[in-house]
Amino acid sequence: MKKALLIIIVSLFVLTACGGNGGQTILPTPIAGIISAPDPQVVAESYLKYWQDENYTAMYDILTSISRDAVNAEDFIKYFQDAAFNLTLRNLDYSVSSVLKNITSAQVLYKVVFHTNLLGEFEREMTMYLSLENDSWRVQWDPALILPELHGGNKLSLVYEIPTRGNIYDSDGNALVAQATAYSVGVMSDQIIEDQENALLDQLYRLIGISTENLRKKIYDAYPAYVAIGEATKDDVDSRSALIELGGVVLREFTARYYYDGGIAPQAIGYVLSIPEKDLAEYRRNGYQGNEKIGADGIERWGEPYLAGEHGATLYVVDPNGQPVTRVAEKAPEASQSITTTIDRELQDKIQKSFGNYRGAAVVMERNTGKILAIVSAPGFDPNLFEPSNYNSGILSEVLNDIRLPLFNRATQGVYPLGSVFKIITMTAALESGAFTVESEYDCQYYFTELEGFIGEDWTLAKEYPPSGMLDLKEGLMRSCNPYFYHIGYYMYETLGYTGDVADMARGFGLGSPTGIVELTEDPGSIPDATSARDAVQMAIGQGAMLVTPLQVVRFIAAVGNGGTLYRPQLIERITNSQGGDTFVFTPDAQGTLPIKPETLQIIQESMGMVIYHKRGTAFYALANLPYKLAGKTGTATTPTGGGNSHAWFAGYTDENREGQPDIAIVVLLENAGEGSDMAAPVFRRIVQLYFSNNSNSGGRMPWEASPYVIASPTPLVTDTPEP
Repeated sequence: MKKALLIIIVSLFVLTACGGNGGQTILPTPIAGIISAPDPQVVAESYLKYWQDENYTAMYDILTSISRDAVNAEDFIKYFQDAAFNLTLRNLDYSVSSVLKNITSAQVLYKVVFHTNLLGEFEREMTMYLSLENDSWRVQWDPALILPELHGGNKLSLVYEIPTRGNIYDSDGNALVAQATAYSVGVMSDQIIEDQENALLDQLYRLIGISTENLRKKIYDAYPAYVAIGEATKDDVDSRSALIELGGVVLREFTARYYYDGGIAPQAIGYVLSIPEKDLAEYRRNGYQGNEKIGADGIERWGEPYLAGEHGATLYVVDPNGQPVTRVAEKAPEASQSITTTIDRELQDKIQKSFGNYRGAAVVMERNTGKILAIVSAPGFDPNLFEPSNYNSGILSEVLNDIRLPLFNRATQGVYPLGSVFKIITMTAALESGAFTVESEYDCQYYFTELEGFIGEDWTLAKEYPPSGMLDLKEGLMRSCNPYFYHIGYYMYETLGYTGDVADMARGFGLGSPTGIVELTEDPGSIPDATSARDAVQMAIGQGAMLVTPLQVVRFIAAVGNGGTLYRPQLIERITNSQGGDTFVFTPDAQGTLPIKPETLQIIQESMGMVIYHKRGTAFYALANLPYKLAGKTGTATTPTGGGNSHAWFAGYTDENREGQPDIAIVVLLENAGEGSDMAAPVFRRIVQLYFSNNSNSGGRMPWEASPYVIASPTPLVTDTPEP
């Protein structure tokens, strides 16, 4: 539309002529200035662009003065925010169709296409009225500028249909998380009848799964107060009439999302919370009503789109009295989906109970697929405590303030020096360099003294064992000889000038970068290049600045065992819709291969077998008598804190090649527990025996147990915990 021109006469003079003009009035030629008048379309499009950008303050600034008198900025902004929430607005597009302009007023016909998160896409044609004020066009405010149906004080009202949240199952279809009616179970310690005490402890053990010895200590330590024991389903409690009748028992019913067995793999499964206030606007825009529980961690968070389903809703226009005027849009709900994990519930539970009071982690992964069967981070926690209707939730603050950081997932986020398990990588780099062969020998004594200003000790010194003596390379790994591996690191750095070979090999084994697990948050760790000979010798034995996660370690151990393939760790077996159809099914995801020759890999495999089966192997006494074919490596990583105690590692795999029972890779870490052969290897032993016995063989007692899963005496409470 062409701009109107306003001709302004800037001077007009009436001259009375003398003499020859005969007294006539002379009108000189007018001098005119041409000024562009404001264009209402430009203003209208600015207003709509501000709306598109959600710049409501700028929209308010171009309203007419009468409009600003009628509605203040705060209420104006709230109109649009409420509309965005009710529309579940993702974004909008606009276009101006026509403009009708008079001298002081204008009408702009425009179309808006609403793209919403819940209600799909719909459009409206509307008319914007503008007035000319002080030579500027301004918009006359009316709620009908949002939707024409909002004229006359009408409002939007969104009515939700919210699907029930989906369940989470273990690999055999046993519920790990589901909606249930349950009881918070507790004991008034001063109300226990003396001659009923043993019966009470036995009933609680059968219901909750905490050993009678541990229960007795828990109750006595809290005397005479209430003691929160745990939670159990209503069906389980109601079936135990003998428990209900015992003195001191306190049962309080609640209905909520329930985490069975007090939390199976709680750091991996996660928990739900109310939507945080700071995130409420975002969730409402995405179609949430605002009072739902959402996944706050682990699979609960990752699986939110599946577990929550899709809300259904009907958007109404209601009059000022709240009565429906018209229906604007609607969407039927889509039922939630259930998630079946790869976790073996019983195996996971028994490994969790095997850590006693130690902090640490364990991961069990199918060697040839990347499927995670168990992922333990100790200590654990009870996700049911996040449910306010659970009476026992009063102790949640104890969990949140626990210096042991029970919510922290040590398996994927804890970063540690790897200690002697890293010698697998150092040995690989040595063989691949060509500077060392299987026959390369080294006299392994108590000390390494080749590097001036540095003296490295062998582990045999502190144990008061004789030095290992002359060793070939395979025997060097079998004996975990520190001086031999110091020598390798020093020789490759100083003599060969291979400043980054060991670090590069570590990165080729997947250390120093994420494993690719999508369900959980993970720390990439750190594998720095050596910048000095001292760095090189420290890295060669898994010390120094290097940091790895247990998940990274189990991944490369599996690759060593399976022939060299690095698989992405996965926790999801299948995702199933409400009709029983699978929308996702696990398939192995091979991400790459170890950067080594087949003959090198074979040497590594043989050496790891010698660790267990050679009578001088560091795990011989712990594992050699098991009736399974195994390979592994002990590890002891020193730390600057933790009372002088080292981190205990054991990593290995099985090689049974059984039909229907896949081989597994296992990594065990106990923070500040001491020697890997003494402390971590027994946990490895238990896991192997549980796995091959269908969870019936506990593999004996751990060094800290009075009987399987029962703590004999206190274990360290102050340990060197990695920062989350």
